[in-house]
Amino acid sequence: MPRSGKAARERSDRIYEIQLSAGIGVPSGQACLRQIRCRCAGRKENTVSMYELIQLSQRSCYIQSPAKIGLVRLEDPEVCLIDSGSDKDAGRRVRQHLDANGWRLTAIYNTHSNADHIGGNKYLQGQTGCRIYAPGIECAFTRHPVLEPSFLYGGYPCKEMRHKFLMAQESDALELTAECLPEGLESIPLPGHFFDMVGFRTEDGVVYLADCLSSRETLDKYQIGFLYDVAAYLETLERVKAMEAKWFVPAHAEVSEDVSALAQYNIDKVLEIAEKITGICQGPLCFEAILQRLFSAYGLTMNFQQYVLVGSTIRSYLAWLKDGGRLEALFEDNMLLWRRK
Repeated sequence: MPRSGKAARERSDRIYEIQLSAGIGVPSGQACLRQIRCRCAGRKENTVSMYELIQLSQRSCYIQSPAKIGLVRLEDPEVCLIDSGSDKDAGRRVRQHLDANGWRLTAIYNTHSNADHIGGNKYLQGQTGCRIYAPGIECAFTRHPVLEPSFLYGGYPCKEMRHKFLMAQESDALELTAECLPEGLESIPLPGHFFDMVGFRTEDGVVYLADCLSSRETLDKYQIGFLYDVAAYLETLERVKAMEAKWFVPAHAEVSEDVSALAQYNIDKVLEIAEKITGICQGPLCFEAILQRLFSAYGLTMNFQQYVLVGSTIRSYLAWLKDGGRLEALFEDNMLLWRRK
């Protein structure tokens, strides 16, 4: 994508601000955004309607959804998205905002390839011809979504795992590089939750954090949040804890001006789970026994989706604890067992 001219964009901003202050010459969609901007600052998310468009700054917005969708205004009428929601319906909701505001979607920048972040890709690409970019390994998963349930399960997934919550429709994605980003949009490496996950920072101080933070409510309810690489995740959380921005937009937590306390809460939960696992492994146990005891301890209910999501996560914890010298792996009676050192 060609980079927008900064001078032209600043001029567009000034014109837009004059129109807003005067209340004249503003298309109906932009007038709607003016009203949203005036009333959304500091609003609790339980007062925000699902798929409502919320403007945080002159150029940075998000669409409220189960996994928040970022929308960044470029040089009018062009916009780009940060993720696309969970499915075709989410894509349709995004398209309604595009049409209402006279915007042209030029690109979708996927933070990572989990199905709830790329599910709207195919619909929006088919409707608008936009390009789709995804970082590193995430690009392969975005192009071939069967990789996600296959990776989580460790083999070919049965039909109960081949649904939109674990396997999005394929989309024609290109690998994300610095050269394909528009001027004023910067990618931020956020590995840990998934392979090569990134966030994005806009030039007006909004940071889209993807899935590196879960809300307190989510952690208190489900206890074990999905992650791929425990060590990388903890490093990411420490960096996020020290970040500064006008607004932070986590995909699964409230928009906030400060996420340091929430980042620490996520860190504490990871360390708590690690302690729980080492406590369970007083004697040699196989993976299935460890998983069963964790589900019982946290009051979780087993099904195919929870088995692969929590199960994959616990395997990552076991690897991290072994590499850190807190667990040992041994083979007895043709079984892989885990024991506290």
